Amino acid sequence: MRVFKSLVLLFLVPVMRGSKVQLKNGGYEDIVIAINPELPEDHNIIRNIQAMVKEASTYLFSATKQRFFFKAVKIIIPLHWQTKPEYLNIKTESYEKADVIVANPFLKYGDDPYTLQYGGCGEKGRYIHFTPDFLLKDNLNNIYGSRAKVFVHEWAHLRWGVFDEYNNDAPFYVSVNSGKGSVEATRCSGDVTGKYIVQSCTENSCTTRECKYDEQTKLYEAGCKFVPNKTQNVPASIMYMQSLPSVVEFCDRSTHNEKATNMQNKMCNYHSTWEVIMKSSDFNNTSPINSASPPIETSFSLLQTKDRVICLVLDVSGSMTGNNRIKRLYQAAEIFLLQIVEMGSWVGIVTFHSTAKIETYLKQIVSENVRQSLISCLPISANGGTNICEGVRKGFEVIKQKYSNLDGSEIVLLTDGEDSGMSRCLTVVKNSGSIIHTIALGPNAASELEQFSDVTGGLKLSATDTVDSNGLIDAFSGISSGSGNISEQSIQLESTARSVAVKQWMNGTVTIDSTVGNDTFFVVTWDQSTSPPDILLRDPKGKEYRTSGFTVSNLNLQTARLNISGTAEVGDWLYWIQNNHRVSQVISMIVTSRAASLSVPPVTVKAHMNKDTNNFPNPMVIYAEVSQGFLPVLGATVMATVEPQTGSAVELKLLDDGSGADITKNDGIYSKYFTSFKGNGRYNLKVHIQGRNKTVRLGRRQSRALYVPGYIENGEIKMNAPRPEVSDDEIQAKLGSFSRVATGGSFVVENVPSGGTTDVFPPCKIIDLEAQFEEDKIHLSWTAPGNDLDVGQADRYIIKMSESLLDLRNTFENATSVNTSSLVPNPAGTKESFQFKSESVTIENGTIIYFAIRAIDNASLTSEVSNIAQAALFLPPKESLPNDDVINEGIKVSIIVLMVTGAVIAVLIVVSTTVCILNKKNRKGGPELRM
Repeated sequence: MRVFKSLVLLFLVPVMRGSKVQLKNGGYEDIVIAINPELPEDHNIIRNIQAMVKEASTYLFSATKQRFFFKAVKIIIPLHWQTKPEYLNIKTESYEKADVIVANPFLKYGDDPYTLQYGGCGEKGRYIHFTPDFLLKDNLNNIYGSRAKVFVHEWAHLRWGVFDEYNNDAPFYVSVNSGKGSVEATRCSGDVTGKYIVQSCTENSCTTRECKYDEQTKLYEAGCKFVPNKTQNVPASIMYMQSLPSVVEFCDRSTHNEKATNMQNKMCNYHSTWEVIMKSSDFNNTSPINSASPPIETSFSLLQTKDRVICLVLDVSGSMTGNNRIKRLYQAAEIFLLQIVEMGSWVGIVTFHSTAKIETYLKQIVSENVRQSLISCLPISANGGTNICEGVRKGFEVIKQKYSNLDGSEIVLLTDGEDSGMSRCLTVVKNSGSIIHTIALGPNAASELEQFSDVTGGLKLSATDTVDSNGLIDAFSGISSGSGNISEQSIQLESTARSVAVKQWMNGTVTIDSTVGNDTFFVVTWDQSTSPPDILLRDPKGKEYRTSGFTVSNLNLQTARLNISGTAEVGDWLYWIQNNHRVSQVISMIVTSRAASLSVPPVTVKAHMNKDTNNFPNPMVIYAEVSQGFLPVLGATVMATVEPQTGSAVELKLLDDGSGADITKNDGIYSKYFTSFKGNGRYNLKVHIQGRNKTVRLGRRQSRALYVPGYIENGEIKMNAPRPEVSDDEIQAKLGSFSRVATGGSFVVENVPSGGTTDVFPPCKIIDLEAQFEEDKIHLSWTAPGNDLDVGQADRYIIKMSESLLDLRNTFENATSVNTSSLVPNPAGTKESFQFKSESVTIENGTIIYFAIRAIDNASLTSEVSNIAQAALFLPPKESLPNDDVINEGIKVSIIVLMVTGAVIAVLIVVSTTVCILNKKNRKGGPELRM
């Protein structure tokens, strides 16, 4: 178990979206902030970015106890913004690899800053997203705090992998102090003071009142908000409510609230954010700076994008004649030139063997004719040795024929051979300013190839000689522009291939949704015959396209292509392909399209591994992010295929259920551990996504900045405007069914034993354990782990309980055991449920019991301790209404009062009557006396 824990620590070092941020002497350099190309020109965005980062540098320096500050930042300016003399050329930076992006939200509501986080505690995030309104509208400062403070909050997510200390989904929890229970707001530190308020608004006015308890949850009612006092005496925490003026620190061990039901506690084993930061490589590689403020003011470079410039540098050495590689290269490059590379791009082609040759200088793609002329320059034969550096130099020459430098240009370098001389040009490549995407074809491609991508920020792709995987076509299809202009990019809807016997059929369905449909191509390839198979394609309205409607090029007799004019019909397209050749052959179907509208973003998929290089026996994680605009797509079926250099591919279903490798449920990031290592070398990743309109839906981003409901100032409650919420109807509009395919690039695995592997992977950590009292019993639920992480089936469980959360975390083995002899684990991904009656604890009002669980596999390998679940019995105090006794006493008093009052009235009546009678008698006797 100790060995595995050390391995886990090793594998928690993922790549941050191609980020090139460097830390030198406490200063962060090469931070890239990119403005989305769809935003209209507004230089206030640039000015406010600069002001935000400068102020944040001082705040970060103080919050990290004089360790870190922001030294140098690059801001990427869109191509269509007016050029200025101070704008520099973009080099290897891009929107797609930026650390911070500035872009409109998909929907018109909400300016919540957030950081997209894939991994666990201590793992770097993907990017920070700010909206232009967040940067431009000062009235949002009262809701989120100053932009500088928000930036530091999000930077901690991005750089150090800490999590929020509030929880919009579980805003309250039960706490017991001195034997007395209470409901507390989820916060850190627990000393932040405030009131629990419900706000009700009509069209013209809003009213507030104190929160009531909910009869079901025993917590505060729905709609209840914790409204903090504006003036506090607490300095923490930045990851809770950085907007408070007093907050200048992260929660540390002394101020941390381990009882709060937040993601920081759940993901980081109840450790404070500062403890996690102190364990980071950043912290361990720096020392405090003896200064009251950052030693250097933040500097900014403004970089402007330009037209895409790309040169294909293609290997035509003798080894490319084997395994039909040169023909497959032609097929794949043809698809890239006709369907993938964007209109307006500049493209050149170089071939190389022992020497290199320029096939065509740069041509700008402005028409179909230019694309066809580029295809005519693709190689069709191969011979000679392999000199990769010569090919790269010639590619640079092609670009320099038009441009004075290589800044921002791209090289697509494909090779299948080894070249011991690659190191000779590595420094030139690194300093060139060009991005090199590498494609390793076959098992013998140079092992040093990926270094070219590493030093320039390019993609790393590979393809095997297994033709029924479409690996080479998928590799080329994955090389889209990194400009961020998604409406221009090609989107792969289908890529499937299989061996089809004589006279047999290959059938399938491709779903075209409403977000795509322009520039749609159906491409059929085959590998034996020189004449096409029989093809039948039927659109959703019944219109049929047959083989005669497809185009077959004279230069490529094994590809048939159909371009759908206009916008393709929305719905399921059905195809039937029959092998009419005399022998079996591999037939494939590839479908690409582009966005149907500039105003509606298409559904997109980004697939990747958690790292590019892995040492066995560390596990890896597969991720697929499915989204429309910036909204996650939920309920899709995501299948990942991992193909090793040699041997059969492995298929895995990725899940978005908040268990196993998937840290957050319903965030549109589908995940799975990968442990099926078949040997050393390259592996490539491909994902298929299918969404059906009855199950798929849009969600909302997680890890959003806290929208502060209001403040209490001098005893007066001052509420902010209610958070704008999007209705389910709005975010569900027109999503429908869809199909997508995406390549996740390649990764390299080393140190796999040659004689096969033994069981070295324990069950994964359970991260969704929940507990609650049900009358006199305790009910636990969680998602079952596997035999190997989240695959397979565990052998048994160990469940422990304690009245001390920290004791359970620190000394799990010594805690009270729960009898689990009747509990048999289900297969990974199954929802487990277990109910028992505790004999060792007296359950009464104010009782809190903590639970944790570990799983053991059939090799006696044990998982990490799960998240700790709380079962709390809390009976809220009754509302301040008169109780029965008071009411009864009131009734008795009322009766007495009525009786006394009645008696008094009766006496008064008698007295009044007597007086009246006497008065009458007196009147009658008067005259007699006078007579």
